Amino acid sequence: MSIMTIDKIKMNATAKDKYEAIRMAGQILLDAGHITSEYIDKMLEREEIVSTYIGNGLAIPHGTKESKTLVQSTGISIVQFPQGVDFGEEKAYMVIGIAAQGGDHMEILTSIAVVCAEEENMDKLRNAVTAQEIIDLFESELEL
Repeated sequence: MSIMTIDKIKMNATAKDKYEAIRMAGQILLDAGHITSEYIDKMLEREEIVSTYIGNGLAIPHGTKESKTLVQSTGISIVQFPQGVDFGEEKAYMVIGIAAQGGDHMEILTSIAVVCAEEENMDKLRNAVTAQEIIDLFESELEL
């Protein structure tokens, strides 16, 4: 089963700040049964330690190392913000939440970062109209 599914993608979202955007990404993971509610607090805590904005319009919020026990299964959430959300110096247009068990975390993070490092891919993600377009782009680039 793919860790990327239509029900875990929110299109055309707006958020007043990065914390609301991170909560949105976390809530999707919670609703899908990947995490406990405490994991969202750990995602926000991680943001306080170091920004999860990685550049090129992308933020990848995830929990702290101590939050591994709050992950029930590996999954990702994707929230598209066409107008962007302020993550400090830059705006994030895609916020991709990660909850990973075991060693999955770095592999998923790296795979997403590789796809999103391409300006063309980020433009496609930012301008996508349907969740399926987002899935198709990632699946054409990765094996998720």
